[in-house]
Amino acid sequence: MRIDVVTLFPDMFSAYLGESILRRAQAAGLLDIRLHNLRDYATGKHRVTDEPPFGGGGGMVLKPEPIFAAAEAITANEPARPRVILLSPQGRPLTQAVAAELAGQPWLLFLCGRYEGVDERVRAHLVDEELSIGDFVLTGGELAALVVIDALARHVPGVLGDEHAAARDSFATGLLEGPHYTRPERFREWAVPEVLRSGHAGRIARWRREEALRRTWQRRPDLLLTADLDEADRLFLMTLALETVEAQNGRTTS
Repeated sequence: MRIDVVTLFPDMFSAYLGESILRRAQAAGLLDIRLHNLRDYATGKHRVTDEPPFGGGGGMVLKPEPIFAAAEAITANEPARPRVILLSPQGRPLTQAVAAELAGQPWLLFLCGRYEGVDERVRAHLVDEELSIGDFVLTGGELAALVVIDALARHVPGVLGDEHAAARDSFATGLLEGPHYTRPERFREWAVPEVLRSGHAGRIARWRREEALRRTWQRRPDLLLTADLDEADRLFLMTLALETVEAQNGRTTS
């Protein structure tokens, strides 16, 4: 999978892309990530990439010429065209499903905004879609691009050592992940749950499912509205609901 990133600050990517899973994925040829400095595509003595907005107002806006020039240079003489994505707080929210969808694309081109954003003609005539990582504003699109790259990379076949790992991540099944434990078996006064030490695969699988349901119920109950639940799951959620009511009644009478 090829990913091109156009940014004013390519050095911001080097440390993160050069470590851990993303480094190994690139070394194995699973990801081909190419960074492009937007200033290289600006013209004039000072290679200006931004200007004040028409109509007044604060801040600076990235000019359309260098952005179009960068995209056109990157895609020149290529047999296919990438999906061009602008990182923007106004875009489609990034979810686990969106990350998996993007991982199925052979070629992505990310545009990182800065300052007050980009000239509207970039949005209207170059970008295929805008993508947001949350309802907040960052100084630029670089961190957002790294988040998207990391999230989608987990869905590229071969990137993770365990081919089923991404399918067990939080949100992959519509639920949050339950708790995990490792050695030592006892740390201070806290022991690993007995079921995880039982060696009984069926009991362990059910415990993990119920703990995922419990954690989702406690922290993100909205996810349960669309999660894929079976009858056993629904019965367990009813138990949690009764426990919640009983706990609330206990607090009320005490």
